Amino acid sequence: MTLLEKLNLTDRFAASIGARLIEVGDGYARAEMTVEERHLNGAGVCQGGAIFTLADLTLAAVMNSHGILTVGVSNNINYVRSAMLGEHIVAECRERVNHHKLPCCDITVSNEAGDVLATMTGLGYRTKNEFEFDSLQ
Repeated sequence: MTLLEKLNLTDRFAASIGARLIEVGDGYARAEMTVEERHLNGAGVCQGGAIFTLADLTLAAVMNSHGILTVGVSNNINYVRSAMLGEHIVAECRERVNHHKLPCCDITVSNEAGDVLATMTGLGYRTKNEFEFDSLQ
């Protein structure tokens, strides 16, 4: 099973909101989601938690792509534009630092027009456990 398949299958929360990985490469991952009624908050725009989950899914892919179980320990997200009902949104994660214990990544979430909706920085902690998969994609 590929890393892309494994995370799409085992990250049940991300799957439950309709977020899915579409690309995993060396130090890079991309995920997508369409904003539905269930994602809207009281203001009628996409709930920040849904955007965070989409970004976090890409972070998990990049940080675990080295075959060592890595968990998030700190994330900082900045919301700069609202996502609206029906918009197709995409998160892209790029590895900034592949540290043996504390890897760091940058994530950008955009809409289909290319407008940046959120930026996030994620810091992980590499455990001593393997994270097995056959290939990235």
